[in-house]
Amino acid sequence: MSSDKKRVQFRAPHRLIDRTDALAEVLGEDRTDILVTALREYLQEAAHDDALTQEIAAAYYDDEISFEQLKALVGAEEATNIRVLKQQLDGDFIDAAADL
Repeated sequence: MSSDKKRVQFRAPHRLIDRTDALAEVLGEDRTDILVTALREYLQEAAHDDALTQEIAAAYYDDEISFEQLKALVGAEEATNIRVLKQQLDGDFIDAAADL
């Protein structure tokens, strides 16, 4: 895991932060550690959600996200598969296949 860190700021409901603080106290950890762990686990689960993966792929097909962003969201193997499919769906490929 990279040691590079980026500061972020966001607003969250008081109840959610209170629960985070309580868990951090019980575990003897910092609030940031709890939030980073929760975010990491959420993103890991999201990468295995078929509906969300389809939305991510659609964003890549529509050039809304880069290949690097795609890879970060779904993993290298799945990103490569999506990139190959995008290339196959490209109009030039379809035209070339039609000429065969």
